[in-house]
Amino acid sequence: MKVTAVIVTFNRLVLLQKTLDYVRMTPLVTHIIVVNNGSTDGTTEWLDTQADLEVIHQDNVGGSGGFYTGMKAAYEGGSDWIWCMDDDVCPRPDCLNFLIDADMHGVGILCPRRIMGEEVFVTECRYLNLIDPFSSLHLDKVEPYICHLVSIQGMVFEGPLIKRSTIERIGYPNKDLFIFYDDTDYAYRAVLAGLQVLYVPNALMYKERFYNNDTWAERQRKKKWKRFYQVRNGAYFNHHYGKNFLIRYLRPLQETLGYIFLAFFTAPFTKAYSWRDIPRFWRMYLDGIHERLGKL
Repeated sequence: MKVTAVIVTFNRLVLLQKTLDYVRMTPLVTHIIVVNNGSTDGTTEWLDTQADLEVIHQDNVGGSGGFYTGMKAAYEGGSDWIWCMDDDVCPRPDCLNFLIDADMHGVGILCPRRIMGEEVFVTECRYLNLIDPFSSLHLDKVEPYICHLVSIQGMVFEGPLIKRSTIERIGYPNKDLFIFYDDTDYAYRAVLAGLQVLYVPNALMYKERFYNNDTWAERQRKKKWKRFYQVRNGAYFNHHYGKNFLIRYLRPLQETLGYIFLAFFTAPFTKAYSWRDIPRFWRMYLDGIHERLGKL
């Protein structure tokens, strides 16, 4: 049985080194692929000294492009299982064992429980709501301290274990999403293909907690570039999979208008957003519902 860990990294060398320390302590991992998305902080040079890794250097094509490249290399290398993770999570040494032990007929992806600090960090949900535009997309979030296997539809690329047969059925992640919704899209494609995505609560993955002393405006300014992807890709996902007109057009419009109003009311007083961001958010909505993707 060949199990390949695929780690995508960008400019976080210290975190990557910590993640690799944990992955290297996992007995069932037979191969490690690190996809370096154009790092400029010394990551490239350090990775070139690591003889036990398969390293792929490429331009920064986002998390989705990184996982596309890594999963493709793992699949073409004959892997039976592909274990995907960002560079800010660390698996407990027995995490992979519990994931594999939970496998059963009809399962395509197995997801670990994430721990941040002393708390369970949960974003996984049982259902994706593609019918009611006035309710959240992510319905029935998994309870933090649940003790049994749960079938889910929404996941993140922070430790999912993916079967080779799943890739044969649904292919690779959509690399054109760059960031946001690539993991949700992949999980939902698996569900639509008749595969089960399982949340495995006794498989533990530790997630880094980040601290800073930035003001609200400074945090918003630094994350603004991500919000454009969030709006566009959310519009794409709802338009592509929505079950009715309101889901396909109204739900993403609601989110878009939320950011437009935020920019309108804060631009005169803070540096979080500017007037130029208002038409850009609108363009992101239009790109999403017309399914125009790619790096911005």
